[in-house]
Amino acid sequence: MSAQTIYEILFATFAFFLGACVGSFLNVCIYRLPLDMSVNEPKRSFCPICKYQIPWTSNLPLITWTVQRGKCRNCKAPIPFRYFGVELLTAVLFLAVWWRLAYHAGPIFPGHWVLVFPMFTFVSLLVVATFIDFEHYIIPDGVTIGGTFAGIIFSAGLPWMHGESMFGIQECIRSLMWSVIGAAFGFALLWLVSWLGKLAFGRKSLAFDKPTVFTWTVDGERGKLSADGKDYWWDELFSSEKDTLVMQCERFEIEGRSSGGCEIRSLYEKLTFDGQDYDLNSIKTFSGTMTRLDFRRTAMGFGDVKFIACIGAFLGWQAVLFTVMAASMAGALVGGVPKLIGKKDWSPKIPFGPYLALGAVIWIFCGREILEWYFSQFPEPMEF
Repeated sequence: MSAQTIYEILFATFAFFLGACVGSFLNVCIYRLPLDMSVNEPKRSFCPICKYQIPWTSNLPLITWTVQRGKCRNCKAPIPFRYFGVELLTAVLFLAVWWRLAYHAGPIFPGHWVLVFPMFTFVSLLVVATFIDFEHYIIPDGVTIGGTFAGIIFSAGLPWMHGESMFGIQECIRSLMWSVIGAAFGFALLWLVSWLGKLAFGRKSLAFDKPTVFTWTVDGERGKLSADGKDYWWDELFSSEKDTLVMQCERFEIEGRSSGGCEIRSLYEKLTFDGQDYDLNSIKTFSGTMTRLDFRRTAMGFGDVKFIACIGAFLGWQAVLFTVMAASMAGALVGGVPKLIGKKDWSPKIPFGPYLALGAVIWIFCGREILEWYFSQFPEPMEF
């Protein structure tokens, strides 16, 4: 085995285990940031069930979860697979980034292994944003705005991030400029999409000439609102978990409670009545009479708008276009295919942030090549 091969194996192994260690810290961020907790205090990780602070000997990335069979050492409560999955995913991404930049740089990152440092930071931000958005349907400003500034700072010091082939004052200024343009372009593009979406789909109202009887029931695993001779499936009414349904009721009954002349508000899984919240996962039915029903829909969360600015700051405006297109196609496949085959209940409610992260990852590893292949399929213009 040659010395070069040994070095390659050593560096690849280091990248993998570094990613696993960083993934362990990302689990802390994923748990604490949505709860407005410090990622530094307490310094040690703790079991969310019994609050037992985990010593370093029981906090070895990938190893501890496997050895303890996914259970807390102190209280034996199950530790979600997500903790192991985040560590493994981050390790694989770090290894893939090292492989891409060190041996297959290509036209996006022209042969500078030093770019592994901003790219390690970037994929870490993608992982945190993805898992927080999956669980809480938000992307914290610390990830989006903080990531945008990090991308701009990295770009100013490492001009190769935006295609510059040399290091110098002018190259750094151009790289900084392209980073700012990428962030601004991404922000403006999704802000425009969000604004147009709200304009077109942001509110839908149904007004009835007279009080109309309605009933909400569970059919299998799906909720159904029946009113005025029509059935409205709950998962089709809501385009996202942040949408709000408001009913103006003359009479309302739920779990033995009733009221007249009230307003009922509902998210996808929660209903609010008379200051009390009800979990619709545990409710079998509610009913009443209503005079008006309003849907207040959110086309896209503003966290997604700031998130694409972060992506643009690191990768540039071309990556923004590719990421949005790839994310939209992935979302259409995941949401549309189950409906086409008649399995609407298979269609998951996934926020847009994870799709954006997926699009950015595809761009890093093969985005430019995909575009080159795509445009090569078009015939060359005829010469006259």
